[in-house]
Amino acid sequence: MLLGLPENLSTLVARRFTAAKEANQIVFSKTQLTTLHASGVPYQLRYCPALAKKQNQAPKPDEKKGPKPDPFENPSPDLLIAEIPRDQPRYALVLNKFPVIPNHFILATKAWKSQTDILEKEDVEATYACLQSWGETTTDGGQDRSLDAAKRLFAFYNSGEESGASQPHRHIQFLPVEAMRESESDPWRPLVDHFASEKVTKTGSGLLVLPQLPFMHFARDIPSNPSADMLYEIYLSLYRAAVTAARGASEDLSRTEGPAAISYNLAMTLSTMIICPRRSETAQLTIDPQQASDVHQAGTLSLNGTILAGTLMVKAEAEWNELRSNPENLNAVLTAISFPRSDGTDPSS
Repeated sequence: MLLGLPENLSTLVARRFTAAKEANQIVFSKTQLTTLHASGVPYQLRYCPALAKKQNQAPKPDEKKGPKPDPFENPSPDLLIAEIPRDQPRYALVLNKFPVIPNHFILATKAWKSQTDILEKEDVEATYACLQSWGETTTDGGQDRSLDAAKRLFAFYNSGEESGASQPHRHIQFLPVEAMRESESDPWRPLVDHFASEKVTKTGSGLLVLPQLPFMHFARDIPSNPSADMLYEIYLSLYRAAVTAARGASEDLSRTEGPAAISYNLAMTLSTMIICPRRSETAQLTIDPQQASDVHQAGTLSLNGTILAGTLMVKAEAEWNELRSNPENLNAVLTAISFPRSDGTDPSS
């Protein structure tokens, strides 16, 4: 899919992000950042106090709530980046209104489609097109193309009630890897990168697994310049493996449309696609209640597809301190929201 953008995607997003921030159209929250080492994989831990303030504004029990507004039905002009593809737009690129990472943006379907449905081939194709376009530079009227290897995107998709999804309108999110990293000396790199550089295990169906991760996951390499059919075949093979892991071999795997059978997180870079079946949106972390009495649901961590980037965020200082002091607790958190690989649900066993 050719996006048909008037300029480089990373340049366009950065320009729109800066303008929206200066116009107070987005609410950017700064975070404290550290790196935890659990299971031999460096994980980013971000502390965002603004998240607690947002959650503390929960409605009162007797307060009536109207229907949740759809931010993608008619995106604000201040947040809209572009509509793609240019000749016949089916998607909108929209800035995240509440980012903690600069240039966080979203690919949303223009027509209403459910976040809990199985993805369509065009969704996966459009996601890959954004990943591919991020590092491209054009010269001579766009005729010559080169790739800036320092500019990379991480894409993730939250599907289902237990996935950490915040909106029912279908959307896929993008984070610039260079914006996530604290510095060039930071040992962190996206979790999906470890499939290319470390020893992996292959399941009976040829899917890739990192043996050091405590939670159920499956990945596949993406070949150079894949067709839309190839990308979709990779996605469906991962989705089916996740369904089998979560539901068992008796589940019908022939459906390729309609509601997904499970909640899951999906992530993609140019080289790898990975899926994680979910059984819970939240995990409990034992903390001193006196240290977080002013934070709503302190000790309850809500996690989404950024876990597949190797990053997670906490809202309370007590949570931040507990994980930094006892990084081994991260494994229990990650296992609680997915399926432990030791429970016999691994299709490779």
